Amino acid sequence: MVKFGLQFKATLENVTSVRPLGDDFRWFLKLKCGNCGEIPDKWQYVTLVESVPLKGGRGSASMVQKCKLCSRENSIDILGDTITPYNAENSETFKTMVQFECRGLEPVDFQPQAGFAAEGAESGTPFPEINLLEKDWTDYDEKISESVGIYEVTHQFIKC
Repeated sequence: MVKFGLQFKATLENVTSVRPLGDDFRWFLKLKCGNCGEIPDKWQYVTLVESVPLKGGRGSASMVQKCKLCSRENSIDILGDTITPYNAENSETFKTMVQFECRGLEPVDFQPQAGFAAEGAESGTPFPEINLLEKDWTDYDEKISESVGIYEVTHQFIKC
């Protein structure tokens, strides 16, 4: 079992506490087979609410998949207690947002999509429906009469 951290980086304008919203948040990943190196073309997602038992009674994982090339069964599990928000003071630096426990898989790419939330840095205004698929998001905070935004979203994976 290897743990990988997904590090998030963005430029924040008047917002803080950027985070995935809910246990059904979908982490869209591209996963490489540790046995043969195959990387499927399609995005796959894992969520906290989905749990699949592992063979041999070794617990469960968020997703179990069989490699199409080498037929090896691999799994990935979201470590729910490692999910942390990306705050204003983290702006423009990499910060680990979540960790995954992987058996035979390695995450190689992440695609942020819908399901993120944030709040106004000064006002506390909630922004519950943020889609980061375009790597940028903007809105307007009426409480402070200022624009808010998340820009230049990028990521990297690290071994934990």
